[in-house]
Amino acid sequence: MTPYDIVIIGAGPAGLTAAIYAVRANMSVLIVDQLAPGGQMVNTNEIENYTGTGRINGAELSMKMYEHTQELGVAFDYKTITGITDNGPFKILASEEDDTKIVTHAVIIATGTIPRKLGISGEDRFAGAGISWCAICDGAQYRDKDVVVIGGGNSAVEESLYLAGITHSLTIVTMFDLTADPKVCGQLRALPNVTIYPYQEVLEFTGQDVLNGVRFKSTKQDQKERHVHCDGVFEYIGLEPTSNAFGHLGILDDMGFIQVNEDMQTTISGIYGAGDVTVKKLRQIVTACSDGAIAANSAAKYVEKLKGETTP
Repeated sequence: MTPYDIVIIGAGPAGLTAAIYAVRANMSVLIVDQLAPGGQMVNTNEIENYTGTGRINGAELSMKMYEHTQELGVAFDYKTITGITDNGPFKILASEEDDTKIVTHAVIIATGTIPRKLGISGEDRFAGAGISWCAICDGAQYRDKDVVVIGGGNSAVEESLYLAGITHSLTIVTMFDLTADPKVCGQLRALPNVTIYPYQEVLEFTGQDVLNGVRFKSTKQDQKERHVHCDGVFEYIGLEPTSNAFGHLGILDDMGFIQVNEDMQTTISGIYGAGDVTVKKLRQIVTACSDGAIAANSAAKYVEKLKGETTP
């Protein structure tokens, strides 16, 4: 089997951008992902801060990025990578789908993140049946109903703006105050059907066969407890790295994020990280694209040097 020059694990903005830069560097490239291209972008209703696009739907931007890779001839395959074996100049990738191994000279890990859960009573029982982590996926079923959003960061506030436009009432419960961009926070606060409870600890999701509410209490001195009725809940309380398959490599920090240098290189030659799965301060589409470009450039130089050293 002829090895690929670069295999990219993950087809979010970091992975797709890495593919574009890698193929333009004359590398043979394969992107693998277990889901449709786009990563977290697919589940985002509106994006307003990606340079040059103005306001755009996340699924539309995902498709534009993917189509760009296809115009350049990048190979794509649906696979769930379960591990990487480092054999020096060759990296061997195993997948969940079959026994076929993928061989490559360099790997860029751009697997992104998944939503963090609260881990409280009722969460597992109502997950996917009253509790969701994707407003664009599940918001329509709560039209003219009462909804609770948990969280106060950018994702929570931006998705709350979408939900407020279709629901009867929207209650936001957050551990701190709203911490998103001031502009969108102001827009949300001005809506008449939105109630915000800052500085709250969520205690329980209530209901027997069907979710019927959220119980929470103030973290301030009075510790007042409330129970808000709702038909559905959306959680936006942070993200966890999708990196379990790479723990054996010794490239993760204590939180499971991939540690990279300014060239997106890990401590293993030929293995790179990019995007939200890496240790970084700002997780945005534009920074993920930047990571992907840097990782591809670094990986291409590595492969060129490797080939040069092995050519007779």
